[in-house]
Amino acid sequence: MTQDHPFAQYVRILGKGPKMWRDMTFDEARAAMNMVLSGEAEPLQLGAFLLLLRRKGETREELAGMVAAARDHFVAQDGTAEVDFDWPSYADRHRQQPWFILSAILLADQGYKVLMHGIEGYSDGYAPTRPGLSVFNVPQATSFSDAAAQLGANNLVYLGLENFCPSLQMLFELRPLLGVRTAVNTFARDINPFGAPFQLQGVFHPPYKALHLGTVQALGQPNSLIFKGGGGEVQRNPMKPVLVDGLVEGEPVEQEWPAMTEENVYKWREEDLAPVQLLRLWRGELDLPVPILAIIGTLAFALKLTKPTLTTNEAEARAREIWESRDKARFG
Repeated sequence: MTQDHPFAQYVRILGKGPKMWRDMTFDEARAAMNMVLSGEAEPLQLGAFLLLLRRKGETREELAGMVAAARDHFVAQDGTAEVDFDWPSYADRHRQQPWFILSAILLADQGYKVLMHGIEGYSDGYAPTRPGLSVFNVPQATSFSDAAAQLGANNLVYLGLENFCPSLQMLFELRPLLGVRTAVNTFARDINPFGAPFQLQGVFHPPYKALHLGTVQALGQPNSLIFKGGGGEVQRNPMKPVLVDGLVEGEPVEQEWPAMTEENVYKWREEDLAPVQLLRLWRGELDLPVPILAIIGTLAFALKLTKPTLTTNEAEARAREIWESRDKARFG
């Protein structure tokens, strides 16, 4: 080969010597990820690109550019729906129950349209999102148009990444080969397929909060709350105070939410991971005060995002009322 491969320019930007490498611009990151998602980068280049990004640390412009590229590759985008809340679920190894599903159901019960989207995740010895949704008969759409149709009749719908951006889904499958997560695991959370005005983000590592905030700012997201979530999901840990970064009508905000209980010994990773446990808690058949507070606290985040004038105490009190007044026999 006498000429550089077209993708080599992006590897070169990141991989030059200590004083010569640089971050990519939004447009460069978008172009590079577009080539990746179109299958125009060689496997060797892709591995180098993703690992160089990880080693240096991604910028908000890079992540926003890659989100834009992912949106360029949405397939069969022939359905539209008015969605209020975007709820990403991209942690692949749940070592605790996805109690946040109950928060999403309660939020939908308040009349909000909620689109949850994500990846399948590991199941053997874990508790992925999709089986938990199944026990509540939450529709799991097979395409954009199916999601739009389902949202016409339901306030909570799930859409798997493989059903609207399969080329991005394939990049998640590189983790066992590379041995580490990559930028894909980060920016996929920000793609907001239906452009919902309200977005919730749970991250595993607190330093990523600022990065996600900058990314959604760059993408023009009007309202978002980003916090350290249980297992990297949109699930509050009620035993600890939470520092939330967010956007309210486009303006950055920082919120301090105190711990909801003095209990500090609940062991999330020793939970019974059977999906039916979610249903049993809804029905009132389990006495698990800390997970119940996690459900209430997560719902409170969403309520305050829609009504910023609520105090944290008022949001939590309203969320508790919603939980306590639920129809326990609804999913019989």
